[in-house]
Amino acid sequence: MKSTISREDALKLLMKYNKEPFHIQHGLTVEKTMRWFAKELGYCDEEDYWGITGLLHDIDFEMYPEEHCRKAPELLQEAGVGEDMIHSVCSHGYGICSEEKPEHEMEKVLFAVDELTGLIGAAALMRPSKSVADMEVSSVKKKFKDKRFAAGCSRDIIRTGAENLGWELNDLFDKTLRAMQSCETEIKEEMSEIEG
Repeated sequence: MKSTISREDALKLLMKYNKEPFHIQHGLTVEKTMRWFAKELGYCDEEDYWGITGLLHDIDFEMYPEEHCRKAPELLQEAGVGEDMIHSVCSHGYGICSEEKPEHEMEKVLFAVDELTGLIGAAALMRPSKSVADMEVSSVKKKFKDKRFAAGCSRDIIRTGAENLGWELNDLFDKTLRAMQSCETEIKEEMSEIEG
């Protein structure tokens, strides 16, 4: 799996259709998390594909929320993004807003971590440190069980994502948290430059 768009062009494309810092930061978070998983799972040669797909996964969400995952192919095709990456982007919405099923391990990881990064990010904001750096898996589990907390993050999708990967939920929590801890500072620095 090779990317047909550079990381620089992918970021410009994301920012063309997403102006809210929250959405840009989410794209960066999912990108860096996916890059971590690519290395962790032995797909180092596909790291750019994994990361750029993560960066672009919600390209249509801010401007076209009612057409999420359905408008994305058009926006991505116009930018010269390959059909394999378009499928990967759309597969993260399988069963919700897309008929594209996650097939490759990368697509299954994206499906699982998209919602989970949102939950963990929301939990971090509740901490005195406002950071994932000092967060433990037990905190993630506690917030996951509290259905009122970050109610927009679907627990069913996270559970299904772990099942599709053949992982225990705790394993998914642990890996995703470690991935987010590995890139938190880098994302803050990039967001400062973008908002600069």
